[in-house]
Amino acid sequence: MYCYYYTDLVLTLALFVALISLYLRVFGELKVGQYLHWVAVLVLLGTAMFSYAIVDQSTPRLSTAFAIELSLNLYFVGLVLTYILWGSVLKLRETRTRLVQFVLSLGLYFSAYAACYALVDMAEKLGVVQYMSPALGCLLPLSWTITIMRHTEESRLATAQLVAVQR
Repeated sequence: MYCYYYTDLVLTLALFVALISLYLRVFGELKVGQYLHWVAVLVLLGTAMFSYAIVDQSTPRLSTAFAIELSLNLYFVGLVLTYILWGSVLKLRETRTRLVQFVLSLGLYFSAYAACYALVDMAEKLGVVQYMSPALGCLLPLSWTITIMRHTEESRLATAQLVAVQR
């Protein structure tokens, strides 16, 4: 069990880095890369300190509970940052298909994982809930693999079509 939560924390940190690299790609033309690095470090440190403060008050097993709490909080922060990035993609009218697909699949992944952690906290007794998060772990690599195989780096997509409402 410890191995699962420690490796989940490493995966979550890797996804946070991937999310920040997507931010750098979207905002690359605006020359704000240095600011994004500092904001990312501050968000990560703030989330870690918040997680430590919660765990420090509630449990004697600090390292394991910290890994679980930090993963949970990073999934939520990743969820919020992904939706902010999606809004930026729409606002800046980003057209790179791979980038748009990566942001969308990362948003769905973070949303599903945050919902899984919430369900585990609310309905711990249900057997199905504990198997949901490992099953969801397959979806992001599958989604990114399909995106890489179907779309070239040069392919473009009109993001206005993604949010257009038929009247």
